[in-house]
Amino acid sequence: TVLYNPFHSIGLFSVFDNDIIRNADIHTAGFNAEFGGRVSSIMDVTTRDGNKTRLSGKVAASTFTGKVLLEGPLKKQTTPGAGSSSFLLNMRHSYLDRSSKVVYENIKKDGLPFSFTDVFGKVSFNGATGSKFNLFGFNFNDRVKYQGVSDLKWNNWGAGTNFVLVPAGSAVLIDGTFALSNYQIQMTEGELKPRTSEIAGFNGALNFKVFNHEDEIRYGVEVLGFRTNFQFYNSLGLEYKQEENTSEIAGYVSYKKVMEKLVIEPGLRLHYYASLSVANVEPRLGFKWNISDNIRFKLAGGRYSQNLVAANSDRDVVNL
Repeated sequence: TVLYNPFHSIGLFSVFDNDIIRNADIHTAGFNAEFGGRVSSIMDVTTRDGNKTRLSGKVAASTFTGKVLLEGPLKKQTTPGAGSSSFLLNMRHSYLDRSSKVVYENIKKDGLPFSFTDVFGKVSFNGATGSKFNLFGFNFNDRVKYQGVSDLKWNNWGAGTNFVLVPAGSAVLIDGTFALSNYQIQMTEGELKPRTSEIAGFNGALNFKVFNHEDEIRYGVEVLGFRTNFQFYNSLGLEYKQEENTSEIAGYVSYKKVMEKLVIEPGLRLHYYASLSVANVEPRLGFKWNISDNIRFKLAGGRYSQNLVAANSDRDVVNL
């Protein structure tokens, strides 16, 4: 699913707790053809499955947050590689707005104005052949309350499914996803009516990966739809509102050629912005040179495009 704000306002915490992350790939720029609709960085986070063999949990607390993690099998995995199903539930809450009054001497009265609550759940079904099917959902809340100045809060929720199919005797790996998400942020300043900005949408994708010894061919299609709603009131109480709907469809193909320590990744993406009637042809090219086990040189580039932009106000010293 697409997340539009993966970090909490305090700046130290991601919305994803470390205990639920299996892998995180950060593409600062020059990403390949499977990613599009962005001109800056891409953060690709994969969550792990719940424990397949036994019920387990974790309770943790610090001066900032407290959390509870519960996971276990729905259908126990009897032998390694056998079919199974499992669940994972993680809940985290920040009480820094209260604990800071005890920890920090100079703010005993008001405390720090940050608080958040994160809930993430996942159910996984794993086949004996390596195929799998996941259902997931999340709800992230954040609030910053500057007493007498402004009250900022946002909520991000979503749900979806993804799957991986491993056909027997085939060199093709098939994966797909469909998800919904909604992100809304609101700021209230003094006696003024609140300002709000919201984006809601869906994304679906189907990808194919073909293995040829060490080389890979990857291709697929992606469909996205968004609804944006921006609303605020000026100092005279006059309302400004803009609501837009947009959709995108894209197809891509990329090739990964491995030549000992050198990896070459050419790719091509066709991204069509339906609401704008604009089709972008976006070639991509990447090189990786594995100089040693600890040193890699990378060079990448291509053509990139993006439809969405931020909602800004001249009243803000720092735009949120």
